[in-house]
Amino acid sequence: MALIDVEELSRSYRIGSSWVKALDGVSLTIQQGEFVAVRGPSGSGKSTFMNILGCLDRPTEGKYRLDGIEVGSLHHDVLASIRNRRIGFVFQSFNLLPRASALENVELPLLYRRMWPGKRRRRALAMLEQIGLRDRASHRPAELSGGQQQRVAIARALVTEPLVLLADEPTGALDSQTGQEIMTILRALNVAGLTIVVVTHENEVAANADRIVTFRDGRVVPEGSETPGGLDLGATRHLSLVRTNAR
Repeated sequence: MALIDVEELSRSYRIGSSWVKALDGVSLTIQQGEFVAVRGPSGSGKSTFMNILGCLDRPTEGKYRLDGIEVGSLHHDVLASIRNRRIGFVFQSFNLLPRASALENVELPLLYRRMWPGKRRRRALAMLEQIGLRDRASHRPAELSGGQQQRVAIARALVTEPLVLLADEPTGALDSQTGQEIMTILRALNVAGLTIVVVTHENEVAANADRIVTFRDGRVVPEGSETPGGLDLGATRHLSLVRTNAR
């Protein structure tokens, strides 16, 4: 059974008197332990797709199963619990609380679980140590570099022991060297068994993944098609697990 199974997924938004279809019949699976890069030009639907995977949005049509659970129509309280317990998020802008220390930022998802403070702190410290920032536990985000802030964000995403890590342009606010350091961390986490889905528009970032899924006009580009950047995905990445609804 696939960890993520999306079937004929569509998402439409009303803008004024018109409806705009951001996703149009997307079908694909992601197996446990995969590292998948999702890319495409602005407006291609990749961010909408990521929001649905993260239970931040609902599909208009189609089905989304996470670890065998059909989550598309669940109550918002249940979706919030799934986000907290099964999904880790990493964002381009880090999304750290500016007045909280690195430790307090990492503790935050466990606070929502009402975990006992001592256990919460020990787990958060262990995560900071894992990403090499235990000595910065008391520092606030303004006292950290961009790369360090993103590492804190990764620790925060991992502290709940999620099934999947969703990273939306995780290197977008970083220089190239620091960005590659972040991708090295994500690659190591994947090697250790964590399923990772990264949204990116950068070829260098996508190259770290085992599989690249390209979106265009709300659909998945069929295997072997040319991307806007001219890269033949069929020649560079194995896409046999992607079931597209090419029309």
